[in-house]
Amino acid sequence: MAERLPISTPHCVVERDGHVVTVTMDRPAARNALSQDMLVGLAEAWAYVSAEPDVRVGILTGSDGHFCAGADLKAMGTPSEDERVRRRAAEIPDYHWKALLRDGRPTKPLIAAIEGYAVAGGTELLIGTDLRVVAAGATLGLYEARRGLFPMGGSAIRLPRQIPYAFAMDILLTGRSVLPDEALRMGLINKVVPDGQALTAARTLADEIAACGPLAVQAILRTYRETEHLPEDEALKVSDEIGWPVIGSEDAKEGSRAFRDKRPAVYRGQ
Repeated sequence: MAERLPISTPHCVVERDGHVVTVTMDRPAARNALSQDMLVGLAEAWAYVSAEPDVRVGILTGSDGHFCAGADLKAMGTPSEDERVRRRAAEIPDYHWKALLRDGRPTKPLIAAIEGYAVAGGTELLIGTDLRVVAAGATLGLYEARRGLFPMGGSAIRLPRQIPYAFAMDILLTGRSVLPDEALRMGLINKVVPDGQALTAARTLADEIAACGPLAVQAILRTYRETEHLPEDEALKVSDEIGWPVIGSEDAKEGSRAFRDKRPAVYRGQ
């Protein structure tokens, strides 16, 4: 049963169920547009996911049929009515960039479960995640250029590295909407599911990942991030440094034993 964590804020619900943390952007009256309450909650959630040894996967979703309609500049600049949120906003350096997954992304895999609107900052959040499950009726898009703005969450850099250049420039420079089937063909998302099923499908995916060896999963994620732009010979050195300790771990021994015994592995992250 999911437990609501005390780091939740008025616009961001953080829940833990076993190895999985689900983070819900919860400002339905504004289609979950970003506010200080939401940004602080997201920043706290990502720090928690990284720091807790027994957490293996995170899910990011939105309430009431929408993911996130992007920035609400007034709400983002207005201090929260919650004293703890105001204090944490002052204490966490660059909390807004951490919240938007621009800086300090979690060390564990993060899955986006998207319904409804996921535009502007909502799509920037999607681009900061590792896996993306999207409902058939969702709407994606980076609208910043159309509004004379700039995608400050990092999408001008990350999107052309995640999908083919021409597709990325089409999305960035036209500021148009992108529907899920097109996003799937581009390779921007992993799966399109019926409306109302994104979170369920994301949880199924999260459970599959959580059943794998956590040291292996985190090492694979770390290796990609640290070698993305290195030449292959340099990248392989980094890969060896990260990978050999995993090969020698207790988890690796347990995985071999479980395969031999034809049973599910019980990994302890050791």
